[in-house]
Amino acid sequence: MDVQSPIVAVEQLGKVYRSWGRRLVALDSVSLSVQPGEVFGLLGANGAGKTTLIKILLGLTRASAGSVTIRGADPRHSQARRRIGYLPEGHRFPGYLTGEAALRLFGRLAGVEETTLAGRIPELLELVGLTGRGRDRIGRYSKGMTQRLGLAAALIDDPELLFLDEPTDGVDPVGRRHIRDILLGIRDRGTTIFINSHLLSEVERTCDRVGILDRGRLVRVGAVDELTRTGHRFRVRLGGDPLPTWPPLATPGVSVVSANGAVELELDSLEILNQVVDELRARSYLIAEVSPLRTALEDVFVAAVAPKEVGQ
Repeated sequence: MDVQSPIVAVEQLGKVYRSWGRRLVALDSVSLSVQPGEVFGLLGANGAGKTTLIKILLGLTRASAGSVTIRGADPRHSQARRRIGYLPEGHRFPGYLTGEAALRLFGRLAGVEETTLAGRIPELLELVGLTGRGRDRIGRYSKGMTQRLGLAAALIDDPELLFLDEPTDGVDPVGRRHIRDILLGIRDRGTTIFINSHLLSEVERTCDRVGILDRGRLVRVGAVDELTRTGHRFRVRLGGDPLPTWPPLATPGVSVVSANGAVELELDSLEILNQVVDELRARSYLIAEVSPLRTALEDVFVAAVAPKEVGQ
């Protein structure tokens, strides 16, 4: 496959459910692509269509319209589903199985050789922080341990593409950070990751690009950096002992938004920011910080879906 070709390609995808004479549009003309090696996050409230999209990408559900390809092939074909890992939301393991037995079962189902599993299972248990607990029955696992075991099962055949549906659901903050570190590590080894989640702070820390799905429609898509950028607004903090008060500036095109220890400047262009820095240095001020201001991904999400909530 060409390096530049998307590993996941979705074009004008639609999915309609019909029941008892009612018509429910789950997905409406969704188009997106995921490049090899990136972490893509799909955001949306419950019922937005996230899980339906993943099921179509996995070949578990047939689309009503449009097209989907995985590595250039129809995901309903077995060849397209090779080396794809999947962690479903709310997954369950039989409580009588041990962690090792569950991983061995999933490995056999994925066609992994027994000799490979003998080394792979201990590696995965260590990766997800379950070393020493592999022979415990899963019924004794906590919610976080069960979630991490599910991630290990999704990684059992060293997938090229990993689908995760709410991977940190019910996991405490320490566990979420651990899972985040695992995902970034396997991303660095070349695995492409597609995440469904409503935990926006986790997505913001983990994903390269995100899409926002609202009632079946993709309303925003882009790099996290692009979506959270607030234009030409910067935080500037002066240094020194004692700390100087912020001086009036002669540079035109600058608005001081706030001054609380540091100032927030709204500028017409980056060139003006450089002029501000030059002016401060020419007047012998020490500059301790110049950093771009960004809005939280949560605010971007609310702004994207809020217009459709009006008038409900």
